[in-house]
Amino acid sequence: MSERYATFAEFWPFYLREHALPVTRGLHYVGTALVIAVAIFALATGRWWFLLAMPLCGYFFAWLAHFTVEKNRPATFTYPVWSLAADFRMFGLWLTGRLGPELEKAGVTTGSDRKFP
Repeated sequence: MSERYATFAEFWPFYLREHALPVTRGLHYVGTALVIAVAIFALATGRWWFLLAMPLCGYFFAWLAHFTVEKNRPATFTYPVWSLAADFRMFGLWLTGRLGPELEKAGVTTGSDRKFP
């Protein structure tokens, strides 16, 4: 990743291209859902120490996806805050069925002809 991004709007298409494979995005969704579930559990039970598991849940699945499926370097290393925001944005768009157009605008092939590792 040699290009530097000055705004989140510039970063967003790059982020989506770094998550081009559905398996990568799926692993991110698992991690993000677990982060949300852990937060809700900690808040509901008052077991605040569970909040320490949030980064582990999120990063484990995301980094697994990047290193084994997508075979690229996680954007978290260079853009930690934007990467976190983009992950939740991607998750929200996926949940609401609005991710497809964003992927297409970013140049990510979403058709069934896409080859998977």
